[in-house]
Amino acid sequence: MDRKKQETNLEEIYAKYGPVVRFRVRKSIGASNPDWEDIANEIITNVIEKIKKNEFRGESSIGTFIYTITSRRIIDYIRQKTKVLKHAPEPTPFPGPHEQVENKERAELIGSAIKKLNPKYREVLYLYYYKGLSREEVAKKLSITPHRVSERVNYSQKLLKKLIKK
Repeated sequence: MDRKKQETNLEEIYAKYGPVVRFRVRKSIGASNPDWEDIANEIITNVIEKIKKNEFRGESSIGTFIYTITSRRIIDYIRQKTKVLKHAPEPTPFPGPHEQVENKERAELIGSAIKKLNPKYREVLYLYYYKGLSREEVAKKLSITPHRVSERVNYSQKLLKKLIKK
């Protein structure tokens, strides 16, 4: 393949698959992760280098080739981060006195706000958060649909936020 045609193909590949790679990386490691752009650019650069070195043999589509490189790099990144986390110091198991006071005050504030809720919302919150039941289990227990449980949980949370802000 002559040089001019290869450069055009690389530009087309970059234009077509660059956004796909960025999207996949952002979704896999999180948009809030500051490394996602660097990893996406690294993958794109790696793909272009492999194509220039004729490592793409054409046995699959170029999209599959790029997808494989992207997947492997994301897995490597996640493995690297989990190794770092394994060696991180353990968090302190018990909160300090100041945190205990804050937690107690917060619990009292939330408890008083929950008491102000309509009983149907209070009951859904109790079953869902304190009893640890799934939305389906809460729905069966209260004879309502799981969708209605979700609505009540969400609405209850909004009401609690308003009550706590007062």
